[in-house]
Amino acid sequence: MLSQQELIHYSRHIILPEIDEAGQEKLKQSSVLIVGMGGLGSPVAMYLAAAGVGHLIIADHDTVEQSNLQRQIVHNLESIGDSKVSSAKTTLQNLNPWIKITTIEQRLEASLLDDAVANVDLVIDCSDNYLTRFALNKACVGQSKTLVSGTAIRFKGQVAVFNQGPDSACYQCLYQADNFNDESCEDQGILAPVVGVVGSLQATEALKILISIGQRLDSRLLIYDALNTSFKTIGITKDPACEICSHR
Repeated sequence: MLSQQELIHYSRHIILPEIDEAGQEKLKQSSVLIVGMGGLGSPVAMYLAAAGVGHLIIADHDTVEQSNLQRQIVHNLESIGDSKVSSAKTTLQNLNPWIKITTIEQRLEASLLDDAVANVDLVIDCSDNYLTRFALNKACVGQSKTLVSGTAIRFKGQVAVFNQGPDSACYQCLYQADNFNDESCEDQGILAPVVGVVGSLQATEALKILISIGQRLDSRLLIYDALNTSFKTIGITKDPACEICSHR
């Protein structure tokens, strides 16, 4: 049950007929794994915390550097040198004291990755490298967990939802694991608000999925171009030869 303070805190959600008190209670009972506490993970974690998702598991092995602060808004100058997950936890607890936050301060690999994915309702990929993205996709496919994926570089960003249905595409249907070299913000640059837009879209999709409302981005790729102020959505087709999901 929501406390009186929570009813006040979430009142602008509860007044929406698509959410109401029952939907807010669903959020309180939900758990979400967020991989990466950088430019994308910052707005995702902050919006899900403020929105009342009951248990956030945040994972990142890195520490806060000054160059992060241009876009990674969950951190601040006092966080420099701290682990990203501990810095983020402080911010999130100040946003919402009624939720639980669990931190994982190491790379999610092998059994640790599988265990983290197994124990949540939803996974959100806010990582910054393809190795992690492909590993996370494989774990989500293997355990039938919906994955909300986001990427951003320079002036562009992408968001997609992979629901692990028998006829649905997975991340590796869209991007082949052996065809990519990582591009980083350090090498290529990033307009700060672009990660805010993409992260906000990821958080929006996550809330819709948890409450079961609206039309989701299932098997669709949303492409955002900040320079031209444009959005484009394209379908993602399941690859019948995909080595990750073709066995479903």
